[in-house]
Amino acid sequence: MALSAEAFTSADADAIFASYNKAFYFEEGTNGYYRATTEGGKTWFWERAEQMEMVLDVYERTGDRACLTMFSNLFNGFITDHTPNWSRNEFNDDILWMVIACARGFEHTGNPAFRDAARANFDRCFARAWSDDLGGGLWWKTDNRSKNACANGPGAIAAYLLYRILGDTNYLDKSRRLFEWQRATLFDASTGAVYDHIKADGELDRRIFSYNQGTFIGAAHLLGYTNEARLAADYTMQTLSRGGLMPHYGERGDGGGFNGICARWLAKFMKERKLENRYQSWLQRNADAAWSVRRESDNLSWPRWQSPTPAGIRYSWGCSSSVVILQVCPPTEGMGNAER
Repeated sequence: MALSAEAFTSADADAIFASYNKAFYFEEGTNGYYRATTEGGKTWFWERAEQMEMVLDVYERTGDRACLTMFSNLFNGFITDHTPNWSRNEFNDDILWMVIACARGFEHTGNPAFRDAARANFDRCFARAWSDDLGGGLWWKTDNRSKNACANGPGAIAAYLLYRILGDTNYLDKSRRLFEWQRATLFDASTGAVYDHIKADGELDRRIFSYNQGTFIGAAHLLGYTNEARLAADYTMQTLSRGGLMPHYGERGDGGGFNGICARWLAKFMKERKLENRYQSWLQRNADAAWSVRRESDNLSWPRWQSPTPAGIRYSWGCSSSVVILQVCPPTEGMGNAER
């Protein structure tokens, strides 16, 4: 069932984050966690890293330092559950998502624990995941069966952020190598599509997901490949979307948070390259839809923005995309249709 979009305001962006935390966030001393569902449990490794990024998105919009305390507590909870050495996780992309979260956290707090965790775990991950097979790039998992966009896009961003906070040009070199491998191997320069992965035998998987588009845009933007970033952003807006809305992923699986990741990096590219006239109205259409489909009893909004959020159990990862897009997208309050 399609809904008429309701323009969201800054107050709505505050409200959706507060409601999300009421439903999912809990603390044990100075250890913070997000529940997996409204019934309990904890979110898994990479989902928790992305929820930590969500908290930083709120901080960047509001300047509310309570978000930094929450981020610190989430970091403590993460270390309690996963230890300071994350190499037991066979998924290289999982580690790189958390590296990005920690690097961003250091930029806002100056807490050396975040910086040191990011550096040590990136170095371990890169050492085990990079190979010259298939021309370079990072393996997705330790079984070395495929090289995926979800490892190499975040890897390029993680390396760039480490360069930015450490001033070590070796990380800038790694960032460029990762991005240029992905551009040569998984990017279609004729359309702007970012393909999912290439198998060890050279077979290309041409599936396209919004989060891979987003991290490719983010890495391209950070490294100054603005033409490639624009091609990928245009493809996401004009071809991957349907009816003007980002793809409708399921709430329970990995896809529930894909659109939030995409919105984060696309919005950053838009703002820092002054491309509001090209992308802002489309992003706002998606943010309005995310707010409009919320469940009015608790303001939780699932990731399928074309229909109302159902009653029953909700999943924190699946609800995170709606929170993120309302943080990173300028509100539509006070804007007429012509302006939007």
